[in-house]
Formats: sequence, C-alpha cells, structure tokens
Amino acid sequence: MRLLVTGGAGYVGSVCATLLLERGHEVVVVDDLSTGNADAVPAGAEFVRGDVAALAADVLGTDPRAPRFDGVLHFAAQSLVGESVEVPEKYWQGNVVTTLTLLEAMRASGTSRLVFSSTAATYGEPDHSPITEADPTRPTNPYGATKLAIDHAISSYAVAHGLAATSLRYFNVAGAYRGAGENRVVETHLIPLVLQVALGQRDKISIFGTDWPTPDGTAIRDYIHVLDLAEAHLLAVNASTPGRHDIYNLGSGSGFSVREVISACERVTGLPITAEDAPRRAGDPAVLVASSDRAIAELGWSPAHTDLDEIVADAWQFLKDLGDRSHAARR
Repeated sequence: MRLLVTGGAGYVGSVCATLLLERGHEVVVVDDLSTGNADAVPAGAEFVRGDVAALAADVLGTDPRAPRFDGVLHFAAQSLVGESVEVPEKYWQGNVVTTLTLLEAMRASGTSRLVFSSTAATYGEPDHSPITEADPTRPTNPYGATKLAIDHAISSYAVAHGLAATSLRYFNVAGAYRGAGENRVVETHLIPLVLQVALGQRDKISIFGTDWPTPDGTAIRDYIHVLDLAEAHLLAVNASTPGRHDIYNLGSGSGFSVREVISACERVTGLPITAEDAPRRAGDPAVLVASSDRAIAELGWSPAHTDLDEIVADAWQFLKDLGDRSHAARR
C-alpha cells in the first residue's frame, strides 16, 4: 500500500513509518518539524516538510493520473497537556482544524482509509480501572477535548462519506525501535525523565503523590512498548471497514507504579536515581490501566513486549546512542 504518515518525524509516527517500510509499504511522511526530528524519518520514506493543513490537499492530490494513497496514518498533533490549558487556541487550531482540513483533502482525493492517533486523555478521570471503550469520555484538559472532538468528526465522516476509520487510544508509550525513540525538547513522560536523571541531564525526579490508594502509595500507569503500538496501527489499516469508525484502547493490560518505574530504571542503568517526594498534582488519578480486550478480539492484536525492564532498556539504549551522536557531532 501507499500510505501517508502525518507527524512521521515524531516519536510514534517515525516508528510506525519504519515498520510500514519493513513490511513492504510505500511511505510518504509529512511533518513540519515543530516537535519532530528530520533524522527520525526512516530511510526509504519520502519526506515532505511542512504543515499538514497547508499541504494535505497538494500531497493527497486529485489528479487521477498521479499516484494515489491507499490510506493515511495521522499522528501530527499538539500534545502537551499543560500547554493545552495555557494556550487552548493552539490545540483547537493545530489538532481539530488541521484534522478537518485533512479529512476534506482525503474526501476530495478519494482516500478512504484513516488510522488516527488518539489518546487515553479522552477519558479524563476514570471511575474504575481497567478502562474500556464503553466508559464515559470526560476529558479534563483541552488536549484530551480536542482529540475527542476529532473522534466525533471522524465518526460523522464515516457515516456520511464512507470513511473507513480507526482511532487508537494510547496509554503510556515508551521504549524504542531500530534507532527511533522519544526525543522531545519538552519532555513530560516518566520513563525518559527518570533516565535523564541517570544520564546526569537533570538532578532528580519528582514523585507527585506518595499517599495514593495503591500498594506503594504512588500512582500506577499502563506502559505500552512503541513497537507493539506500531503493530496495532498496521493491523488497523488492514482491518478498516468503509462506513465504520472503530475505537480501540491500546495498553499492556497491567500497570506499574512510579516507584516501580524508578526501580526498573536503576536496574537497567546500574545507576542510582535521586527521587523527591512531592504533593499530588490536581487531576491526576491514582490508577490508569487500559482494557485492550476489544483490540485483541477484533484486530487480532496482542502486546508482545510487556516486561518493564525490556521497555526501559530499549529507551535507555536509544538515549545513550543519541547522546553519543550528539557528542560526536560537537567534535
């Protein structure tokens, strides 16, 4: 298949693009590099630099003589929760308006398959765990709200225009694959933040809340390896059905506490991690774990890399290699 990957210079998008190429697909990446990295675009993919909303119509095209796309995997998004609260207009414009523009370009070009990178943030603070797709969606920040709005838009396009669409709601993505890993200027995710302490890039890691109703008092989250996530996207492309919008949670089905993550990072790196207890953050739930039963049953997907030490080890190797390349470039 010939597939367009928006945001393919970012973390998850670049891993998915890599896997698509390995499976014999033709890949075109569009990314404005506002948060992605050009060197993350895998060799073999055609790279178009620029804003998705501005380029969608030109890239997808309407000329019947031009090569057509079989589908779109849409990763491009603004994704910092805190920033979305402070600058909501950036998220409504960058996420919702951009996606509507993409959907219209797909409709005009006859491109009928879409896999959308959604998020567990659409659920907000859950009433119970594990979370299923039938649970209420009550986002607590503009980031989650924009992703939910896009899910609603996709559903209406499927009904009205026969779009074959799948939304994948991720939980905590971590790990790396074939040199593609998490490398963001503003890092907010726990595993890379802890590993930055091991690398000496930050002094300590803060543990927000030590009195949660969990076995060790720290919050529990579901971690999914980025390769397992990428595999789900490939399955979703093939399984999409015209006129339907399917939504699937993607997680490992189990959770690890903040202290367990820190311990795993110490085991993998062989280095001590300085941690500091801090007050709870408003809006943080005690436990966020996904039920992936629907994806397992309907997509035939199953996470293969659920060992926390393996996930951390892949992330650690990527960050060390990244540091080595940066050091060599400065010589």
